[in-house]
Amino acid sequence: MKDIVAIYPGSFDPVTNGHLDLIHRGSKLFDKLIVAIARNLDKGEPLFSLPERKEMLEAMTSQLNNVSIDTFEGLLVSYCIKKNANAVLRGIRAISDYEFELQMALMNRKMEPRVETVFMMPAEQYSYLSSRIVREIAKLGGPLTGLVPQMVEERVRERIEQRHISATGKHLL
Repeated sequence: MKDIVAIYPGSFDPVTNGHLDLIHRGSKLFDKLIVAIARNLDKGEPLFSLPERKEMLEAMTSQLNNVSIDTFEGLLVSYCIKKNANAVLRGIRAISDYEFELQMALMNRKMEPRVETVFMMPAEQYSYLSSRIVREIAKLGGPLTGLVPQMVEERVRERIEQRHISATGKHLL
């Protein structure tokens, strides 16, 4: 029987506890799980660079022997072929996620029928959580406890402070 290699793609800007939940659970389902950080130019300027996101994800997943972290750009199915992956792992939080993800999964299947998409629901406590929400809360000075790992929270706060100082010349209170 061949190994099942899955790709878990995303921007991970920043990595959240919801992402980590799927990574931990996915590592139990697949022989190898590649967390693939996408260079997504459509989402505007990222909070963290690709190397910074990769470093944080590596730190958060170092205890998972069958998980590796990589970056990619271009078509996901092309990356899957390059990595000999036969599955894509995607998280579904709400019906709106499902509609978009279904469309992407069907198009990916049309382009590369050998790659299956596996949808996973997040743990209930993360069903509302996204990187975008984390960035917004952080920009407005709200609490991030329970949303991201402590190391990520510290890095997010530092980055927001740096950007504020660059924009205004003043420290946040």
